[in-house]
Amino acid sequence: MSRPLQILNEVFGYPAFRGQQGEIVEHVSAGGDCLVLMPTGGGKSLCYQIPSLVRREGGFGAGIVVSPLIALMQDQVAALTEVGVRAAYLNSTLSSAEAMATERALREGEIDLLYVAPERLMTPRFQELLERTRIGLFAIDEAHCVSQWGHDFRPEYIQLSVLHERFPDVPRIALTATADDITRDEIIHRLALDDARIFVSSFVRPNIRYRIVEKDNARTQLLDFIRAEHSKPDGTTDAGVVYCLSRRKVEETAEWLKEKGMRALPYHAGMEFEIRQKHQEMFQREEGIVMCATIAFGMGIDKPDVRFVAHLDLPKSVEGYYQETGRAGRDGMPANAWMAYGLGDVVQQRKMIDESDADDAHKRVQTGKLDALLGLCEAATCRRVRLLAYFGETSKPCGNCDNCIEPPDTWDATREAQMALSCVFRAQRASGFHFGAGHLIDILRGNRSEKIMQRGHEKLTTFGIGAALGEPEWRAVFRQLVAFGYLTVDHEGFGSLVLTEASKPVLKGEQNVTMRRYVKPTRSRQSSARTSERADPTIGMGPRERARWERLRAWRTETAKSDGVPAYVIFHDATLAEIARNGPDSIEDLRGIPGMGVRKLDRFGDELLEVVAAD
Repeated sequence: MSRPLQILNEVFGYPAFRGQQGEIVEHVSAGGDCLVLMPTGGGKSLCYQIPSLVRREGGFGAGIVVSPLIALMQDQVAALTEVGVRAAYLNSTLSSAEAMATERALREGEIDLLYVAPERLMTPRFQELLERTRIGLFAIDEAHCVSQWGHDFRPEYIQLSVLHERFPDVPRIALTATADDITRDEIIHRLALDDARIFVSSFVRPNIRYRIVEKDNARTQLLDFIRAEHSKPDGTTDAGVVYCLSRRKVEETAEWLKEKGMRALPYHAGMEFEIRQKHQEMFQREEGIVMCATIAFGMGIDKPDVRFVAHLDLPKSVEGYYQETGRAGRDGMPANAWMAYGLGDVVQQRKMIDESDADDAHKRVQTGKLDALLGLCEAATCRRVRLLAYFGETSKPCGNCDNCIEPPDTWDATREAQMALSCVFRAQRASGFHFGAGHLIDILRGNRSEKIMQRGHEKLTTFGIGAALGEPEWRAVFRQLVAFGYLTVDHEGFGSLVLTEASKPVLKGEQNVTMRRYVKPTRSRQSSARTSERADPTIGMGPRERARWERLRAWRTETAKSDGVPAYVIFHDATLAEIARNGPDSIEDLRGIPGMGVRKLDRFGDELLEVVAAD
């Protein structure tokens, strides 16, 4: 058995590597550079943790892990310490005495893995410390943060190319869960990884069900969804994350969900650091919390049993959507990615791009990324197929997303598209400026509003020609015309709609337009197999096994509290479920259970057998 596989078995308690893990571990352990693209939950951490331990045994120094998030450092160090790895972190939460003690331990060879923030790594003092110390490898986690085109750009990441210059003989592994071709190229260029081997795992997350609904009172739709899919018999809910675009909306949504009886907490960058930390710790360590957050929350979140991620606002790109939804179901059990989407989202995102200080090239890239996401939202075919295609991967329909389960109706909307586009043109020509969707819909439906009469728009030839469609149907038409690129948004004109060059063939009758048919939103129905039930690890257990499971969970809660770590750091649900099912009565029986490494067996084995024996 190879040494990496031995470490996987003995330290981490897993029988075999998954996918490309083994190949990556061997490559880095031998001193090679690499870029790893692997989905959340795919086991990225082991790809640098095990090579660090292998190289440590081979006479090299500690592995240095660059991580942008304090919470991630703390959780991973806690988890590594539980399995007997000498891990530590250096970040702003430490006192100067604690930081100096950690640096001394690094110099004296008492640390296997050290997690540091990029800004600390780049200080001359810390680099001098590293030059006086043997280094086993550098791992750059969340490497997409280096990309100026990306959704999580961190300026300090750009400086990490200095690692190649100052430590040319130390292998580097850069890792990310999401990167399109542009972002991959930028990671390679900015981190000087031109000779690195690239490992791309499948982006498939088969346990996540993607669902995108048309906005119609989004908060109520969210509440219906959570109650239908993620409520429990005892009145609690599954753990979940709700993303909002603004800080104000985060706080309002959290307060509203709390009023509806949920354990909801807000999280955004404008909150005091101590409160943010407290909320994050509660989310990590307690059950049934719904975190309402901006994108400031989530990168590197290690909680395995997040059962849903919901978006009340449109993200900026497919990568952002994939990264954020990927925080659900890291344990491999069924999870939901739910999003409410409407015309206002498109207007808002385009406005943010147009009003940003970025140069034209950057705006073009951002617009292209947004257009790709709009294509995913408006797709009438499998969501997963569209999502994977964006990352250059082909797949068959998943049979699990909203479009596969209930294929949407499509219709030939060419005539209606021509009406709408013609209305935009005629209203602008008559008045000299452009109008928003609400006013244009009033013209098409023949509504003699005060604004219509003031402008004289009741005299337009398009007045009343669309009376056969209701206001929601016309909103869906205008939203899709914007998404398809036939209309654009003039933000200096307060979100008014403007014809694009692409609209001309439609107006001339040279191009047909197919759209998703508007369906009136209905309350979420409780599905025959709710997500919270499908993800229940006790499925198939008899009364005796369930009783064991409850005792094991209670023991884990107490142990985690005593150790000051999240419950999953002690054991994941899957490990406890295996123990409950198998009813082991010896240390040898426990040894073969996934997630049971040597250190955990030594520390917890006797206690577990006592809990099981209480039958």
